[in-house]
Amino acid sequence: MSRVWGKILVDLRNPLFRQGYSLMMNTVITGVLGMGYWLLAAHYYTPEEFGRGQAVITAMRLFASLTALGFVGALARFLPVAGHRTPDLILRGYGLAAATGGVAAVGFLLTLPMWGQTYSVLAGFGPGLFFLASVVVWAVFTLQDVVLTGLRRATFVPLNNLIFGLVKMGLLVAVAGALPSGGIFVSWVIPTALALIPVNWLIFGVIVPRHVKQSDPLQEPPKLREVGRFLAGDFPGTLSILAIVYLVPVVIATQVGEATFGRFSMAHTLASMIELLAMNMAVSLTVEGSFDRAKLALNCRRALRRAFMIVIPIITVAILGAPLILTIFGSEFAEEGTLLLRLMALAVLPRVLIEVYLSALRAQSQARKLAAVQIGLAVLVLVSTVALFPYFHVNAVGYGLLFSELLVAFLIFGNLRKILKYDESGRPTVTQGSSGAA
Repeated sequence: MSRVWGKILVDLRNPLFRQGYSLMMNTVITGVLGMGYWLLAAHYYTPEEFGRGQAVITAMRLFASLTALGFVGALARFLPVAGHRTPDLILRGYGLAAATGGVAAVGFLLTLPMWGQTYSVLAGFGPGLFFLASVVVWAVFTLQDVVLTGLRRATFVPLNNLIFGLVKMGLLVAVAGALPSGGIFVSWVIPTALALIPVNWLIFGVIVPRHVKQSDPLQEPPKLREVGRFLAGDFPGTLSILAIVYLVPVVIATQVGEATFGRFSMAHTLASMIELLAMNMAVSLTVEGSFDRAKLALNCRRALRRAFMIVIPIITVAILGAPLILTIFGSEFAEEGTLLLRLMALAVLPRVLIEVYLSALRAQSQARKLAAVQIGLAVLVLVSTVALFPYFHVNAVGYGLLFSELLVAFLIFGNLRKILKYDESGRPTVTQGSSGAA
């Protein structure tokens, strides 16, 4: 045990692992509190309201993330080297994400009848305005964690989301009696809005000034044209991945009843938490690859080893314990969600390879390859899910993900091996027995 703790302490001195572990801890905290939140929601609200709350929150996150997630790669890539332009880059990201999400939300609200009965609760000026505001708030909330990571302050992210999750759970119970309809959505949005104030005070009042002061004065900050070229390649691909994460559940919500969607959504949410663990280490890899490109191959190998070391036991538990885990929410959840959870958990294994490869491409600013891999993966997932839905119902999502991610991992494996072995000059980065090996 002492050797394990010693290894962890050594890892924490490395920014790659410190950032990655912080984001993974955040995912665990978010997952545990999320389970507690939805357990309370299942207890205090009807199955129909439970499913409706899930569906509205999913739609909000979809529109809020249209540009916000598109900036994740760009902020992780350029914030480490932005220098005195750091505040401007952050504010531009916030503004564009909020504006784009707001426009998309308005379009959604204007075409509400097309989206099925589940979303009819958003009809009317008051509910529509609240939904629109929630989209803007969630867009900024999504990016502030990325900003902290890009500035090597990911250790603040778990603390922020721990407080956010606890307040959210308390408010959920507090409003259950007064708002039997809509209480889930309200309890989700209000703490989100309140969290923006202290976190952004910390970012702009403390972290950004220190980052600017510590930046190399001789290093030229990235020009807007350079950031724009990167986004031109990365954004379409990220938008495609967004379709997998958020659009697929929204499409499922239009095809099934509210209670069924609630049960589907819990299995989907739990599996997505496991997938996030793989993405966490990958985001840290992009940041560290931007700080020091010479160590990209070494950091890729380290990220792969640590990611597999952490996710394999969790995947094993999810596959073996899926019925037991879902039974916590009710026997119907286990009956309808066990296979989906197992399939999606298994799909995380090839996703680790894909995420490390994508992060290495971001660190190298290879935007065209980024777009090709991400768009290809999204097309495969969406087409296979739609094609399989008549035969496998909601489990089509799991089969589609597993097939698509296995295929893409196979196709990119050769290029990933080259990145793992060589630095940008084509030389081996680490020799056998090097002290730099993890």
